[in-house]
Amino acid sequence: MELQDYLRIFRRSWVLILVITLLTTVAAAGWTLTRTPEYQSKSRLFVSVRTGDASVGEMAQGTNFARQAVTSYVDVVNTSIVMDAVAEELGNGMTAGQISSRVSASSPTNSVLIDISATNSDPELAAEIANTTSSVFVDVITNQLEKPSEGSPARVQIDIVQPAAVPAAPISPNVPRNLTLGVLLGLMLGLGVAVLRSVLDVRVNGKQDVAHMTQIPILGGIIRDPKAAERPLLVQDDPRGPRAEAFRQLRTNLQFLKVEGNPHSFVITSAGAAEGKSTSAANLAIALAETGASVCLVDGDLRKPRVAELFGIEGGVGLTDVIIGRVTLDVALQAWGTTGQLYVLPSGHRPPNPSELLGSSEMEAILATLEDSFDYVIVDAPPVLVVTDAAVVSKGVGGVLMVVAAGKTKKPELQSALNTLSTIDARVLGIVLTMVPEKGPDSYGYATYTYGDVHVEPVPGTPWRQLSDGAKSTSTRSRRSLGRATGSAGSQPILGGHNKAE
Repeated sequence: MELQDYLRIFRRSWVLILVITLLTTVAAAGWTLTRTPEYQSKSRLFVSVRTGDASVGEMAQGTNFARQAVTSYVDVVNTSIVMDAVAEELGNGMTAGQISSRVSASSPTNSVLIDISATNSDPELAAEIANTTSSVFVDVITNQLEKPSEGSPARVQIDIVQPAAVPAAPISPNVPRNLTLGVLLGLMLGLGVAVLRSVLDVRVNGKQDVAHMTQIPILGGIIRDPKAAERPLLVQDDPRGPRAEAFRQLRTNLQFLKVEGNPHSFVITSAGAAEGKSTSAANLAIALAETGASVCLVDGDLRKPRVAELFGIEGGVGLTDVIIGRVTLDVALQAWGTTGQLYVLPSGHRPPNPSELLGSSEMEAILATLEDSFDYVIVDAPPVLVVTDAAVVSKGVGGVLMVVAAGKTKKPELQSALNTLSTIDARVLGIVLTMVPEKGPDSYGYATYTYGDVHVEPVPGTPWRQLSDGAKSTSTRSRRSLGRATGSAGSQPILGGHNKAE
């Protein structure tokens, strides 16, 4: 992982990190407040060697001897010969072992000083233990361990140069230190949990996750909208919103996509269900039609069709009826909007064999006719991992657009879907991220733009055959007879007045 990956994890999980840090700090503060205060008192002793009227050399030797002796004297402080005498002199019921656990001795490097410290919850008792230990220690060293010959003075002299005083403040608990350690521990723990959570997270959360999985370009990101179910056609219903701008950006990227063959027909699918493929197909079709191009949106999801519902048109007759020859293509196509640039081909009756119909030669002929008659043909297909329909129909179009729901689609599912399409040599032109957060490290940061006047509410459902020549698309593509792709069916429409406007 690179530095930017860690920064993205921090931005994504900063709330979790903050909560863990606060909890750890509170725990440290609670532990600190429940501790009994401990006080420490320290006395300092000076060790020297009696040299009398010695020369300078003898004095130097005496000093060196004292330095060497200090190292051993420090270890003597906590021995029983000293602690037993201290316990007896204090007479407060403390045993030699209890006193020894509260007394420590040390000596600064290359010095003849000895520091004796005592710790206790009672500051006065701490000072008393330190002073008593110092007095007993001096007596043990000078009168027992370094006992002189009879009639001779002790060669070693130990003086208490700084008696222990009653401490004014406790040494523990150290509130600033404990709180600082709590904050640092919380930060490290929070970052560790955030990194572990990111490593174990198998969902696709943003474009960085897609980039780590595949070299397929990301053509756009559609912002998450909690009210998407209430107003799915954002490009039409809310043309100035950020989601509408996201679809326009997707349209622009698709138009400037330079691939072999310059395809104009696309299958829009996803790895799993409920990832926003139908909504994306519908809004992309509207966005393309806004540019003046003629667009045909085909509902190729013959199992759970949604296009007719999204556009508010009659979906009882459509693609399946054209494939089996019940109606001609020009009858099944329905114009949507006031410009005459967008036509919708609903799914029609639900067949018992969707995959066979989509893979038939009649379906190939329909797609070929639509490609000749429209600037863009968009086919909304079922999820790749659910059924084989998308893989079958992708053979008859120029490319596939894979819809990936941020925070929902799992990486293994996306990889499996791409592998499936690669196995049949389907050309995945790009990936469309849906449900992208508006803010945060995984957002696209679309702002709100203004695009002229508000769109006029369309009149959906106008059949292709009912359009006047002036209302038809001004596309430069040749307008072949759409009835040729319908087999032996006649040109007489069977829908009659199926149009909602009628």
